[in-house]
Parts: sequence; structure tokens; C-alpha cells
Amino acid sequence: MSQRDERRAGVTFAVLALGAISYSLLQSLVAPALPAIEHDLHTSQDGVSWVLTAYLLSASVATPILGRLGDMFGKERLLVVALAILAVGTLMSAVAGTLALMIVGRVVQGTAGGIFPLAFGIIRDEFPRERVAGAIGLMSSLLGVGAGAGVILAGPIVDNITIHYLFWLPLIPIVVATVLTHLLVPESPVKVPGSVNWVGAALLSAGLVLVLVGVSQTPSWGWLSARTLALVGLGVVVLVAWVVNETRSTHPLVDMRMMRIRGVWTTNLVAFLIGFGMYSSFILLPEIVETPKRIGYGFGSSVTGAGLFLIPSTLAMLLTGTQTGRLEKRFGSKPLLLGGTILTAGSFAILAFARSEPWEIYLASALLGAGIGLAFASMANLIIENVGPAQTGIATGMNTVTRTVGGAFGGAATASIVAATVGSSGYATAGGYTAAFALCVGALCAGVVVGLLIPQRRPEAAFGPHPTGDVIPESAG
Repeated sequence: MSQRDERRAGVTFAVLALGAISYSLLQSLVAPALPAIEHDLHTSQDGVSWVLTAYLLSASVATPILGRLGDMFGKERLLVVALAILAVGTLMSAVAGTLALMIVGRVVQGTAGGIFPLAFGIIRDEFPRERVAGAIGLMSSLLGVGAGAGVILAGPIVDNITIHYLFWLPLIPIVVATVLTHLLVPESPVKVPGSVNWVGAALLSAGLVLVLVGVSQTPSWGWLSARTLALVGLGVVVLVAWVVNETRSTHPLVDMRMMRIRGVWTTNLVAFLIGFGMYSSFILLPEIVETPKRIGYGFGSSVTGAGLFLIPSTLAMLLTGTQTGRLEKRFGSKPLLLGGTILTAGSFAILAFARSEPWEIYLASALLGAGIGLAFASMANLIIENVGPAQTGIATGMNTVTRTVGGAFGGAATASIVAATVGSSGYATAGGYTAAFALCVGALCAGVVVGLLIPQRRPEAAFGPHPTGDVIPESAG
């Protein structure tokens, strides 16, 4: 690889990373600030929860669609569009004086959810084969790094400035990333002809919205309430209709042959289970450390202090992400995914049974970050190892969606368990948190079992050119 090509790849990665971190920051930055947003916008707890829910729904719906459009019309072009949309949504939220406008802004922000799949596709198409696995691994870890950093930075921003700077500050790098992407990131040469199955896109969107709205409202509605069962049940029916439609379509949004590849469906299922745990941690950890000591557990931390407990997690994600390429060359992607899932399960086991001292929280946080960093990096590579270049966007987009949906289920399930134990003190019992963390341990252990079913492939053999853009046959695994 020439020095010029090396420099160009480095510049491309830096620009992609700037946009990716900006997007992932917005994913979690508002979570610790919800009470402040509720107060400043004069709304209720149920109302302000939609600041998170709206973003989640929009991202889940838009991510696979943007991934597919990038495969068809050019990943760089769609990435510029996604970043511009993200900037518009962030500006709307920054100037919002009402809950309604902020929710609209969050919906627009979530629409940019295809940023990561598009970045993965650009890396695969543009980078030398020997650098693809490492670059995708590091880019994947930035999703967790940005999300962790968002939880850490929210407290100082809200405590020292205003809630509007939760959006004004990320807007600056988003605008810069949009301009630099247009100027410096080359358009990927790999495109696939065809059209978007808009009926399929509508069915997928409707099904995801119904399921996620039903799940996100379970802490207040209950899991067995008529509204929850009706929405989730109807959503499942619509998603079944989507699968039937995609199977019969000549230009499917998602090739169901691809989704049936063992290396794809197993990795997606692990993504669901890891998302279940990761998003739960962003809710449970701050709640525990902010609980007053007089309740019998907790450390009475402020929002800013709670963020400090997640610093080891963010640093560990970044460290493991930078080492992924080297590790994958030696061991392959599957062992890293298994190792990351085991580390994440171990962190929740500590939180379930040993969280009375600050150092125990810091240790669990570090293990959580290391596990998620390894798992995120290897998941993206496992997906890409099993599909052709022309399907990189849609395949990694669906992997992102399954992780997000898992996060929705995890956040709702653990929140319901904890909320059910709230007593006259206004705080949940220690046993409620133990049960919630134990549930996460179970989900991650199930992830290890599923991960064992993933076929082992070496990245250097998997990232070769596939000029037809076809799905790699499963026999290749």
C-alpha cells in the first residue's frame, strides 16, 4: 500500500469516525438529562420518555432503508444526505421550546440511522483488504464509545449550561462531518442496480413501530396489558406480512436468502441479546449510583458523578476497538464475539451480586466496555464476511436494527422489573436491581450459546472481491 493510499484511507476513516461519533453521542446524551428536559419543557415523565422512544423508532425504521439506498445509489452520496438530515434534526431539537418540537427533531435525527452501515460499506469498498477488518472493528466500537460518552457528558452540560446545549454542541461536528464527507470521502464504486420495494419498506416500518411502541410503554402499561399485547401482536403480524412480501418481490428491500445464512441470522440474534444488556446498563447503572445511601444501597451521586462510573466502560470500548484488527487477524471474528459476550455477562454478574463498593462498579463498568467493544467490532465483521459487497449496507443495517430492538426490549424489561419493587420510599429495592441484572446475565449467556453456532471464517479470506455482488454461499463458511 503506497503512502498516498495510506494517507487517503486515514483521512477517510477520520471523517467517517467524526460523523459516527456525533450520531452515537445523540443516541444516549439525552438519557441522563430526561428529568431536566421534563422540567424545562413543562411536561410529564411519560411525555418526556418519547424523546428517547421517538429516536429509537425512527432509527430502527430508517437504518435498513438507507443501507439499501446506499447499496443502490452510492454510499458516499447517501452518507452526506444522512448527515445533513442529522444536522437538521439536531438544530430542531436545539431550538425546541416545546416537547412536540423536540420529539419531531428527535425523529428527524433518528432518520439518519444509516450512518454506520454506510460507513461500513465505504470502508469495505475503499480500504485495502488487510485493513478492512480492523477499520470496521474500530468503527463499530465507536458506536459504543459515543453512547458511553453521551452518558458521561450529559451531566456537566445540564448542570453547567442548559438542556439545549445537549444538541448545540454535537451540531458543530455534525456540520463539519457533512462538509468533509462531501469533499474528502470518495464515492464507492460498488453499486447494485434495482429499485426499493416501498411496500416492503412500509410493512417493515409499520411492524417495527408497533412492536417498539408496545415494548417501550410496558413500564407504565404492563407486559400483559391489552394495549401491549395488541400492539406487539399486530406488529408481529405485520412483520410476517413483510417477510412474505419480501420473499415474493423481484426487488426486495432485504434478500431473505441473505437473512437465512447461518452466519447472518446467528450474528443478528447475538446482536439482539447484546443490545438487550447494553441498553439496560445505560438505564440501571446511573439509577443505582444516584440512589441515596440512606436507602441501603447506592452512592448518592449526582448526574455528573454517575457519568464518572461509566468512564472505564468508554475507555475500554475504545481500547478494544483499536486492537480488534490485530486480534481478528490472529483469531478470527467468532472468538472475539464469544469473548466479548462472556465479558459482558461477567460484568452483569458482578453488578447482580457485588455492587456495594465503588470499585466493584468501576470493575463491572470496565468489563462491560471491553465486552461490548469486542462484540460490536466482531459482529459487523461477521456480517460482512458472509455477504457480498453489494449487500453490505442492508446487511449491516439489519444487524444494527436487531441490536436496537434488543435494546428496546432490554430497557423495557429491566425497567419493569425495577419499577415493580418501588416502595413507599420512592426507590426500588436492591432485590429489584439484582433481578434485573440477573436477567441480563441470562440474555448474555444465551448469546454465548447462539454464538457457538456461528461458522468460523478468517477475515482475510472473507473480504475478497465478489464482483457479482451476490450473497456468499453458506458453504463458504
